[in-house]
Amino acid sequence: MKTAYLALGTNIEPREEHLTSALEMLQEDNKIFISQQSSIYETAPVGYTDQADFLNMVIEVETSLLPIDLLDFCQNIELQLGRKKVIRFGPRTIDLDILVYNQENRKTDNLTIPHPRMHERAFVLIPLHEIAPNLLLYKSDKTVSDYLNELSESDIKDVTRWTYKDSAEE
Repeated sequence: MKTAYLALGTNIEPREEHLTSALEMLQEDNKIFISQQSSIYETAPVGYTDQADFLNMVIEVETSLLPIDLLDFCQNIELQLGRKKVIRFGPRTIDLDILVYNQENRKTDNLTIPHPRMHERAFVLIPLHEIAPNLLLYKSDKTVSDYLNELSESDIKDVTRWTYKDSAEE
């Protein structure tokens, strides 16, 4: 079994339901075992900002799938949950990204691991830090904690722990 970290994100209602469905679909496959999951964080959109806030989380999985097969599996979940790629960084029912796969470095037309921009994104680093603060990234001596500490306060301020109660009050 190999260890991988996946980021999940959604900003089309019902957001929590999309996260729950994706987690359930991942667990249904006997080649994937979710060993840890972060809290859910509500985050402001990055890139294309004229859209609703996201719910984001990170999970650690143990898998016997090869990286490309894991990617195919994740993309199939996205399709089943109604993901349509219309606007780059735009609204989505669900997004599943492979952040790290067994500390491997790979670059193909369809997959780059580790994820090339995760070290710049608070909405990835904060939940990843919750479950794997000492994980080394990019074949360097830098951990998730190190990269998180390098982010500015303005990058971090729009990432807050989310609870179901928050959405009920709106």
